[in-house]
Amino acid sequence: MEALRAWRSSSNLVGFVASRAAAATSAARPLRLRLRCCSAAAATTNQKPPPPPQDRRRRSASTSTSDRDSIRAIRLKKVEELRGKGYEPYAYKWDRTHTTKELQEEYTHLENGEICEEAAVSIAGRIVARRAFGKLVFMTVRDDAGTIQLYCEKDSLTEDQFEQLKAFIDIGDILGASGSIKKTEKGELSVYMKNFEILTKSLLPLPDKYHGLTDVDKRYRQRYVDMIANPEVADVFRTRAKVVSEIRKTMESFGFIEVETPVLQGAAGGAEARPFITYHNSLQRDLYLRIATELHLKRMLVGGLERVYEIGRIFRNEGISTRHNPEFTTIEMYEAYSDYESMMNMAEEIVTRCAMATHGKLKVDYQGTEISLERPWRRETMHSLVKEATGIDFNSFGQDVESAKSAARALPGIKVGSSESTSLQSCSSVGHVLNEVFETFVESTLVQPTFVLDYPVEISPLAKPHRSYAGLTERFELFICGREIGNAFSELTDPIDQRSRFENQIKQHNAKRAARAKVESTEDQGDEDDYSYEVCLDEDFLTSLEYGMPPASGMGLGIDRLVMLLTNSASIRDVIAFPVLKIQQ
Repeated sequence: MEALRAWRSSSNLVGFVASRAAAATSAARPLRLRLRCCSAAAATTNQKPPPPPQDRRRRSASTSTSDRDSIRAIRLKKVEELRGKGYEPYAYKWDRTHTTKELQEEYTHLENGEICEEAAVSIAGRIVARRAFGKLVFMTVRDDAGTIQLYCEKDSLTEDQFEQLKAFIDIGDILGASGSIKKTEKGELSVYMKNFEILTKSLLPLPDKYHGLTDVDKRYRQRYVDMIANPEVADVFRTRAKVVSEIRKTMESFGFIEVETPVLQGAAGGAEARPFITYHNSLQRDLYLRIATELHLKRMLVGGLERVYEIGRIFRNEGISTRHNPEFTTIEMYEAYSDYESMMNMAEEIVTRCAMATHGKLKVDYQGTEISLERPWRRETMHSLVKEATGIDFNSFGQDVESAKSAARALPGIKVGSSESTSLQSCSSVGHVLNEVFETFVESTLVQPTFVLDYPVEISPLAKPHRSYAGLTERFELFICGREIGNAFSELTDPIDQRSRFENQIKQHNAKRAARAKVESTEDQGDEDDYSYEVCLDEDFLTSLEYGMPPASGMGLGIDRLVMLLTNSASIRDVIAFPVLKIQQ
């Protein structure tokens, strides 16, 4: 932001100095009166009205495509001229001695106006501000660490270099500069430039210096421009890197090892989601981009590794929103001889350690709300949260799904009639209705960290049956700020039960697929309820379970959503460097 402010203020400073210089020149010049004889008609004909004053700010605020093209043409000409003079405007390397931040820290003690001649420093970075006053040129250079001013005097450079500096360097160019250190009379630490080299000539203008890059869509499509115009954007990705690093440290401290599993899989398994399908030419078969890492990680448990995890990209061919991107990053972990209670503790450990690594505290602001990550976090069952929000006790319905649906339809906010949500309409069990009501009325209210426990077995095909309550599983989801952050189970290890649940899941999918086929002529094929793809059993995974998997717990944690929380980002697109976007029209 400091660089952006410097950039914005520089134009006003240039205008002010230029106007003062013009006034001074005018005052010093003797008044000369010139008389020219002409007819009144000629005077009328030849006299042109003075051009209207240019609003430089407004002009720069609207850089049209033609302006952009003309600037590019001018800069291309500069590239040719530089090469004609024997200079290569696209260098191979530059030896740096310091980053801008290191210089700011090392020479902060200098007094205003003091020059440290014995210092010999070399830096490199992008020029983000430039102003010239006769024999003096100031530039602001920015690198990955920060910004610093370049102080350039004509007398400290060769005649050729100073002319090159004024004629060929534009805002946006990447420059290497060396010299000594000076703190100006106004207290600005500067590199007193003695030598420089154009390392990369920028051909396109940076976004308008008064307004920055404000087009949200363009910011996501051209993230590199976004990061140049809005330096704070890069801080989000620095924080993201810290989060991933801290997660790895946490996992290793608990004895977990990191493994890698296939992205291209023969069967899309491990979650109920629509996959991306591709085709392998040599094998002459369809392959699926993974929708979860779960089933392969469990195979590792079968093989004898007792604590494993993977940080990996997941792909789901579904909708795009502020919370969803077709590709996203998760960590999945599995621990032998533990249950879902262990994963609750692990979730608390990971999130709190990441908060401390990025904020140094356990209270963070998210979109104006203070989120307390102090442990322990709230733990409530899905049934009790739904009853608390709606007054309905779904335990009272037993297996009577129609009574459960009737109770749900009576709630305000549930769509009814011909426009009733397909989710409620297609609910085949009380557990499905319970989940629909939970998602509608409860999820958004879970602002502070909350573990929602004991999900119905119908919606948890990979979780072990609850040891105390029939019809439920030992599963939890972690919610913070009204969105799911993590999902965990006491893992199902019974191969017969697992096969039965997979088969039921396929039957449900096929039933929805058949219903879809009946109305496909009247519905959008891009709808999220598209069940046109086929689902099949992962026979190899079921075979692995028959060799015996130890009792275990597992959890998936959404890294993108965790980074959103810790960077106060409202959209998942803000924390993914290059999100998937709609095609521009």
